[in-house]
Amino acid sequence: MSELLLSGAHAWARDEAIRAFLRGRPEFLTEDPDLMRALGVRPDAANVVDFGPEALSRVARAHRRESSVRRRLEALAEANFEAAARTHEAVLDLIAADGPADLARRLRRLARRKFGLVAAVLAAEREAPEGWRLLAEGQCDLTLGAARAVRLGPAPTATGLFGEDAPRIGSAALIRLSLGAPARAGVVAFGAEAEDAFHPHMGHELIDFIARAIEVIARRWASS
Repeated sequence: MSELLLSGAHAWARDEAIRAFLRGRPEFLTEDPDLMRALGVRPDAANVVDFGPEALSRVARAHRRESSVRRRLEALAEANFEAAARTHEAVLDLIAADGPADLARRLRRLARRKFGLVAAVLAAEREAPEGWRLLAEGQCDLTLGAARAVRLGPAPTATGLFGEDAPRIGSAALIRLSLGAPARAGVVAFGAEAEDAFHPHMGHELIDFIARAIEVIARRWASS
């Protein structure tokens, strides 16, 4: 052990001696082109040491990684902005509906044309307006899960909601609705062909926004 410590002390003293020598005589390094090339640096101007090809390539790789991350973040931000804009446009279209059946038709059309989905369905328990699917009492809990507000991903218990489109549905977004007075449960269901179009870990703020707008619109007719 003592021999290892002694060897380490000698190595440290040697390294310090080299550093002291180079600090005192920097020209020993800067005036030796072969040594500079071996170290991957070159003197570019007086008192300036520029990075050589090897060091520059490391900087370039780091820059490419940074640029790639920045491009992905910019693309994600742009996609989020576009999705939000489309959602707001969709809600404005839904507000113009002249009745429950027209609301269901508009939602289905918007889902297909604006969002590229297979289907969109409105459903309510006990009493369904025209154009909506009728659910038995308690069926929302069976479809979404008891007391759950949202369900995203493959949803075998929801296939019946989509009627003739059911065989094409790979994943679904189901959002609970609170309808009418006295209040009864309902659901808005979006169906996509791809199994990963909707998944449990994705954000659902925009489809929540659509669901809340549908609740407000539906109350307008219930109170009239």
